[in-house]
Amino acid sequence: MGLDDVDAREHARPQHSADQTIALVGARIRGLRSRQGLTLKDLAERTGVSVSMLSMLERGVASASIGTLVSVASALGVHMYDLFDHPDNGKNSPVTRRDEQTVAQTSEGATRRVAHQDAAAGVELAVNTYLPGSASGPTATHHEGREFGVVLAGRLRVELDGETHDLEVGDAIAYGSVLPHRISNVGDVDTVAVWVNIDRS
Repeated sequence: MGLDDVDAREHARPQHSADQTIALVGARIRGLRSRQGLTLKDLAERTGVSVSMLSMLERGVASASIGTLVSVASALGVHMYDLFDHPDNGKNSPVTRRDEQTVAQTSEGATRRVAHQDAAAGVELAVNTYLPGSASGPTATHHEGREFGVVLAGRLRVELDGETHDLEVGDAIAYGSVLPHRISNVGDVDTVAVWVNIDRS
């Protein structure tokens, strides 16, 4: 794997079952969309995610890829982090312990662990793990803001606005998130990357 302590199957203890989490995320998306007076069609146009997929996501009958969740959250003016429950440690500490971090894992084999989130600064720092053959989503998505990433282990392919960029360990990439993008592991070992999403472009 290349990093001793990183495994897509070992993360922070879950707060809910998978079905409960899917239902919770869907309800939060529906609530945010409704409060903003947006239709499913409006949200689909902002994200590139189909109306039918958004409808299934809101009803809690389908899970979404990490790319879809990031795109939908951004279109609603929040981070993916805000769609999930978080432990309340009751203190204002500069440290976010691993068991306090939000983890989203998809059936596609990609895991996003939000190591730190700062709503005031509009910054989300995540550690993304991709199993061989997995991706951020089935198709490219887009949203507001900018992204910066660096590969820590394995190989990563970033499809960005019709161009393909293959990254090795130590390689970094930066781009405007409004460009359609999809991230995938094209190697035969787990890939780990640190990713920073910033609200402002």
